[in-house]
Amino acid sequence: MMKLKNFKGEIILTITALIWGTAFVAQSMGMKYTKPFTFNGVRTVVGGIALLPVILFMSKSKGESPKTEINDNKLWIRAGIECGLALLIASSLQQVGMQYTTAGKAGFLTALYIIIVPILGLFLKKKVRMTVWLSVVIATIGTYFLSVKQGFNIGIGDIYIILCAFGFSVQIMIVDKYASLTNAVKLSCTQFFVCGISSVIIALIFEKPQFSQIMQAAAPILYAGVMSSGVAYTLQIIGQRYTEPAVASLIMSMESVYAALGGWLILNEQLTGKELFGCALVFTAIIITQIPKKGSSSRSFEKIETQQA
Repeated sequence: MMKLKNFKGEIILTITALIWGTAFVAQSMGMKYTKPFTFNGVRTVVGGIALLPVILFMSKSKGESPKTEINDNKLWIRAGIECGLALLIASSLQQVGMQYTTAGKAGFLTALYIIIVPILGLFLKKKVRMTVWLSVVIATIGTYFLSVKQGFNIGIGDIYIILCAFGFSVQIMIVDKYASLTNAVKLSCTQFFVCGISSVIIALIFEKPQFSQIMQAAAPILYAGVMSSGVAYTLQIIGQRYTEPAVASLIMSMESVYAALGGWLILNEQLTGKELFGCALVFTAIIITQIPKKGSSSRSFEKIETQQA
């Protein structure tokens, strides 16, 4: 039964990665008409609105006791605020970075969260295997070939995307904390409104968005809002209920492959031989991270049991 649930979670997260990967193309197209916080704010608010009918339907059919509902409300609101703030930081860095780099490169660099998540686990009393440290070295070399220009200069867009990978790593860990404790759709909806409203406020102050620009980017915004935000992030929360965070981050990191394919097929983006080699190294690091330790399960890292008297 547990294996079946794990398989269910892995399928859900695979669909999540596919949607996210193709959303890089939509984000890149949307940036032709709008600025980062405007695009990010509108798309996440759209994602939140798209989930409201689902929540209304669920609340009518569930029929919980008032006490249970109050306790659940407190939990998913707190969880939604934490996830929303992490999403705000990560997605904003990503959207700003995509002004200066391609969708394909952004996808691969964002996928560095597969390396970062197990390392963050150290601070949560989780031990990290030697294969993870090996993958860190390989991913660092791959990032060098992918991002560093002549004269050892890293593109500004690449720096933003690498920082966003740290933000998404934190968001994955927060989701792992709350996924099995509260309603996935309510949590997802709350994080979108927290992220979206905050982004809109920042956009109104610094970007002065125009309605005509938003309408020009309507198609990319709707896809990124409804599919990437509303659908995919909700699937992420559901999928992580049945999957360890490091394994989940591996599956979701396949968005990098879909982003590169989407950039090539739709935007005619090309990667140099050096950049392709960097992509291959990063992807190799992703795979190595998930090689199970001999005699153990396939988990990337395990909790260190605390001694109790």
